[in-house]
This record gives sequence, C-alpha cells and structure tokens, in this order.
Amino acid sequence: MSIALPETDGPFVRPAATHPAEPRWGHAEGLQVGLSPLPGPRGLLRVYTPYLDQPRERMINFVAVEPVPAGETTRGFSELEHSALDDAPGKRFWSADDPGDATPRPETEPARGTVETIDGVQHLRVFVLVEPFANGADVHLRLTFRADRPHEVAIATYARETSVPLAHAIVTATMGNYARLRELHLADRVVTPAELWPGFSGHGFAPHARFGLDELVRDDAGAVVLAATPDEADPVNVTYADDVVPGWHFQGLRATQYWRAADPHPDIQALVNARASYWASESPIPGGAAFENIELLEPFTQGRELVLGVDPLT
Repeated sequence: MSIALPETDGPFVRPAATHPAEPRWGHAEGLQVGLSPLPGPRGLLRVYTPYLDQPRERMINFVAVEPVPAGETTRGFSELEHSALDDAPGKRFWSADDPGDATPRPETEPARGTVETIDGVQHLRVFVLVEPFANGADVHLRLTFRADRPHEVAIATYARETSVPLAHAIVTATMGNYARLRELHLADRVVTPAELWPGFSGHGFAPHARFGLDELVRDDAGAVVLAATPDEADPVNVTYADDVVPGWHFQGLRATQYWRAADPHPDIQALVNARASYWASESPIPGGAAFENIELLEPFTQGRELVLGVDPLT
C-alpha cells in the first residue's frame, strides 16, 4: 500500500488529506517534523532539515518527551518505555487538530494541522498526543511553525487532567552525536565534552552537566538561547571505524542547533550529557566524545513553549 506524501500549502507542508498519509509537517523550504512510522525509533519526534543538503529521510536530530512527576527525580522516557497499547518499544505518538479527544489514531491517518494568520504571520499548528507514561504522567505537545522563521519549530507541553502533578515536562534533543556537536555556547565561554568530562570513554552516557540562568546566553529580548555547534570544519569527510553503521555517517552542511526560551523561569537550567560511542553500539565517535542530549529544564507550566532551531553555519 502506497503512503501519500505531504502536500505543499503556501509556505508549509502538511499531511495529505487522503489516507494512508505520511505524518510530516513544517516549512516547505525549511525545518520539518515527522512521526512514526517514518524511519527511526518510536516515541520520538523526527527533525528534518533538507535545506542542509540532506536526503529527504535523513534526520538531523530526534526529540524525546521525558516528564517527571512532582516530588520525584526519575523521568519517564518516551523512546525507551514499552507501549501499554501494543507492548512495542516506544510510547505511541499520534496527531490531532483538537487535543480534547485522546483516542489513539492510526499512525498513517495524521491530522493535517491548522493554518491561521496571527499578527500578519501565517502559523501552522498541530498537536502531538502521547500515550500515558508508567509514572502517571499524561502529556501532549503542540507544534507551531511560523512562516517567517523557516528554521524553527515551537514545542509547547501540556498535562491532561488525568495526569499526576508534574515537576517537569522535558523535551530533549537526543541525537547530538550525529552532527558531533562539541561546542556548547554559554554567556562567557564555550565548553566542550573534553573539558566537562576529562578522559571520558566507554559506551554509556556521561553524567549531566548543568548550567544556571546566570551562565546562559540571553538575546536582545531577554530569551535564553542554548546553542551547540560542531567543531569539525568538514564533518562529512572524516574517517569512521569499520563498525560504524552508515546511518551514523554525517551528511549535509554544518549547522547550529539551539533551544530558545522566552521569559525564562529563574530556576531554568541547561542540561547536557555526552557519549564517546554511538547509541546502541560500541562504535567509537570520530574525534572522541560529543554532546548527545541537549535540553532546557524548568518547573512545569501548562502550555510552556520552547523553540528548537537549526541554522546553517556559514
């Protein structure tokens, strides 16, 4: 059975009105977000940047949802938990134009999203519903694409009335190793994995490094901007170990990846960890450890919106 490709609608792409259809939304000439059954693990948003000269199915990063109940420190993991709906790995994500109905929908019957003009700018919005977590968290997301910001998506988090109270609803960019992000830009310095975890090796994650509000970059509007960049001049033409699978070989142009938080909470923190080998393997990362998860952590607020962006490095 063939799956209908997304259709261009002005500055945006949206799923086709006929089913089965590919669940993919975003900017026709910019950043796009997709869901399973597009290639990749379930329980993750797929982030595509074809303007970086990458093949259509090549993700620049994934975004996971990791809620923390109030009074606890342990996260739920949308990628790693088994589904209570079908016992497959990864929480089920599905899309909706109205988040009020939490009934799971087939992956290949995506909502198209809604387009509206706000202050003269076209916005495409779609909700991503997430099945409840084992820790009692019951959350969903709203994705917003602004026509005047083609390299960004805004991700807002919501808790349902059925959810346990939340301390945090973390959205984390989980695949910094693909682009080999090694430079984290702070207010007064740039830090690297080699500085944060001297001598780190092995096949697990380095512990989180944390940076408070006073250490973070602020833009002219006062928003926090947490940006990471690669340290290689030519990340395509590096030498990989023989056991590195082709999917980890970087393709395309170098880029800055960033989170932006307007009106940051005083307790906001930036968290990063690192790996020296690629996920689910013992294959070494060329050049050593690179940042893997990059996120902003704040106390949970209903509808809080963070912006994820990927800008070409010139």
